[in-house]
Amino acid sequence: MEEALEHKPAVEAPAVSAADLCSRKHTLNPPKTFSGRSLLAFQNVLEASVARVSVNGDPCVYDTATFPWAAEVESGWQKIRAELDQVMKFRDQIPSFHEILKEVTTITTDNQWKTFFLAGIGMNCEENARRCPETMRLLGKIPGMKTAFFSILSPRKHIPAHRGAYNGILRFHLGLLVPEPREKCRIRIGNDFYSWSEGRSLIFDDTFNHEVWNDTDGYRVVLFVDFARPLKFPFHQMNEALLNVGTLAPFLREAGEKQKKWEKKFYQGK
Repeated sequence: MEEALEHKPAVEAPAVSAADLCSRKHTLNPPKTFSGRSLLAFQNVLEASVARVSVNGDPCVYDTATFPWAAEVESGWQKIRAELDQVMKFRDQIPSFHEILKEVTTITTDNQWKTFFLAGIGMNCEENARRCPETMRLLGKIPGMKTAFFSILSPRKHIPAHRGAYNGILRFHLGLLVPEPREKCRIRIGNDFYSWSEGRSLIFDDTFNHEVWNDTDGYRVVLFVDFARPLKFPFHQMNEALLNVGTLAPFLREAGEKQKKWEKKFYQGK
């Protein structure tokens, strides 16, 4: 079995900036209004507070051994891959990410990043989930799992530099379909580059600046999961409550309705 990740220094792809990107304070488009700057200042204080009470420290990328459940999910990767293979038969009919969540139009607007949702905050993905029972069983091993989908990148797809909205969650990628040459299918997190391996995990904090390339002729698919970041008591409970309140956010309700509409149309008569 290959190593979980192939880590390489940041010399193989164009750098976004000469700045140290391994910082949440690196902002690609700093706000120009007073209200925008105020919200950014609040976000910085909140995220610094979350980092201080984090059970497992505050790195960009985590050693997967930090989360014992990761090995259990990895052990079932071939069962997940078998279910993915069935999903890939209708890849062209799967919605693109921005068709479900319009907020990602800042980084993608084409049909080269497909998302087959299995779970999501404020989402009912019952029909998709019913067709992937082994995947759902293994997702149940992840404490605080909030969002899960098959993330399908087409050949030559590039996702530009961006960062997540809140560091109260962490991100888990399980490599399922990784085209060769692997070094051409990579993600930059902070200042460093990583390549996926089939059946192995990558766990990182997406609030650090990151960017993705699939410079191959094949499809790259990972099981993409967001889960609640483990925090010290009582902050973990407070974080869970905050994430659960997120179900009331209008943009997440809209995404849930779009997902429900797609499933109803796609599975009608099947």
